[in-house]
Amino acid sequence: MTTRIIGISAFYHDSAAALLIDGKFVAAAQEERFTRKKHDAGFPTNAIRFCLEQAGLTISDI
Repeated sequence: MTTRIIGISAFYHDSAAALLIDGKFVAAAQEERFTRKKHDAGFPTNAIRFCLEQAGLTISDI
C-alpha cells in the first residue's frame, strides 16, 4: 500500500504545501509563487494543486 502525505502550512505568513509518497519528497511550493502576494498567509490551494499535478494525482488519491 502506498502512503501519500500532503503537508500544509496555512493561515500564517508563507503558506505552502509539500507532497511525500512512501516517505520520499515529491514536490513542494509556496502559495506566493502563484498568487504573487508576498508572504501570502491564505490557504495554499494553488500550492496543493501544483504538488498533486507534479505527481499525477488528484485529491481523491490522498
